Amino acid sequence: MKTRPINILVVDDHQLIINGLNSLVEEENDIRFCGGANNWQQARDILSNHPIDVALVDINMPGMSGIEMTLEIKNLHPNLQILALTMHEDFAMIQKMVSAGASGYILKRTNLEEVVEAIRTVHEKGKYLGKDVQEILMEGIKVPGGSNSSAKEISLSKREQDVLNLLAKEYSNEEIAERLFISERTVESHRRNIFIKTKTKSVIGLIKYALKNKLISQDIEPHI
Repeated sequence: MKTRPINILVVDDHQLIINGLNSLVEEENDIRFCGGANNWQQARDILSNHPIDVALVDINMPGMSGIEMTLEIKNLHPNLQILALTMHEDFAMIQKMVSAGASGYILKRTNLEEVVEAIRTVHEKGKYLGKDVQEILMEGIKVPGGSNSSAKEISLSKREQDVLNLLAKEYSNEEIAERLFISERTVESHRRNIFIKTKTKSVIGLIKYALKNKLISQDIEPHI
C-alpha cells in the first residue's frame, strides 16, 4: 500500500519564499506542497480544505504573528506539526515559538537539505532544531535570564552587531539596508532583536547601554 505524501503548508508574507519551497519539494516524492499563505486568513482557508501534516510558519507576519498563528493552528488542529522557518536568531523568540507549539525551528539561511530533513522529522512527531539554532540556544543558556545578567554576556549575532554599529553612527533604516545589502524589513527585525537582548526601548537608551557595556566603540564617529 502506497504511503500518502507529507502535505505541507507554507505561511510567509514573502511570496518568493513560498515559491522557493514549492520548487524544492517538487523533487521529493514523499512531500507534497498544498499551498502558500501570506496571512492568517489565507492559511485558515487552506487548512479547511486540505489535510495538512506540517505547516512551515514565519514569525514576522502582517496582522497576526507566527507565534499567535501557531497557537491558533494547534488549537484547531492539535495533530498538525509546526515548523518555524524564520530569520529570527533570538533566544527568547525561539522559546516563545516552541512554547506556542512549534516542533521545530530553522533559520531561512539554512540549506535546503536541512529544510527537507526538518519537515520529515517533525512529521514523525520528532523535534528539530537547526544547527545554527542549537548554537543560539546553547549561548542563551549560558546567559542568566534575570535582571542581574552581566551585559558583557549578551551575545549579538554578527549582523546584529553590524546594525548596532550603524545605528550608533545615526544611519537610518533605509541607509543601513543599503549599506548591508538587506531589506529594511530585515533591518527592523535585527533592531527588534537587539532591543530584546539589551532590554532597551529606544535608540538613545540602546546607544548609552552599548557604550557603557562596550558593545560599540567609545570613539565611534556619527554619520553625516
